[in-house]
Amino acid sequence: MLHVVTAEQAGKRADVLVAFLCGASRSLITQSARRGEVLVNGSPVKPSHSLEAGDVLEFEITQPPVLVAGPEPIPLDVVYEDDDLLVVNKPAGMVTHPAHTIVSGTLVNALLAHVHAALPGDLLRPGLVHRLDRDTSGLLVVAKREESLRALGLAMKGRRVEREYLGLVRGVPQHPLGTIEGPIGRDPRNRLKFGIVDEGKPAVTHYELREAFAQHAELVFRLETGRTHQIRVHLAAIGHPVLNDPLYGKVESRFELRGQALHAWRLKFCHPSTGETMTFEAQPPAEYLQARAVVASASLGD
Repeated sequence: MLHVVTAEQAGKRADVLVAFLCGASRSLITQSARRGEVLVNGSPVKPSHSLEAGDVLEFEITQPPVLVAGPEPIPLDVVYEDDDLLVVNKPAGMVTHPAHTIVSGTLVNALLAHVHAALPGDLLRPGLVHRLDRDTSGLLVVAKREESLRALGLAMKGRRVEREYLGLVRGVPQHPLGTIEGPIGRDPRNRLKFGIVDEGKPAVTHYELREAFAQHAELVFRLETGRTHQIRVHLAAIGHPVLNDPLYGKVESRFELRGQALHAWRLKFCHPSTGETMTFEAQPPAEYLQARAVVASASLGD
């Protein structure tokens, strides 16, 4: 589309005017501009470019493809299942749900094939009550009915779903029991990372020392909130990053871990239909145990 900037439109940002002219979102326009699809007088410009009267604005906004999660025959470790819900033990390396960069091989794809039916909720996140990072293993509860999803979602918001993680960290915290509080949001310097930022969402992580080693420790984490990368961000902030964390720590070849040494090992909630208290545990996978053995061996001086 071609448009000649009028005197009234002079001084406006390129992305603002393009959004007005075509009705697309600013984020979509920003992505298009970064691909060189927004031109002023024949040259690509930044979204923030200030326009002048008489400028020839040319743009082509590409809509992203509509993603729909489909069933895929991927093995699942189902810990529990009934008509209302499933509890699954997600392996490290599996993404929880599709996104524009990963459209297959996710937990959601496996779930849809397992239940042979539709799951309630968002088309890309059907049945999901909560999520785990790709390289974090462990327990997730998944709703199979709309009523179950609603009830479990409210329980999660009301902090009535108890989640405990095991994690190996660098160093040994000074206090065996502690609480880390800090609002979490996107890192302004690296969009792939999160950090403690003033405009972030409130986040609270409780930890307890499970075992101390010479230069490392195993901690139990209990979450009050469920922010993206919460444990990893909070532990890095206090100087004890999770072992082998590729974003917030250091990857080491001596470990067989795919990523951070973090495992969601315990899950407790009330069943959405019966009200029964349900508690599940899943022991860490072999690669976590290998990393634990390595740091324990170093502690013994081997």
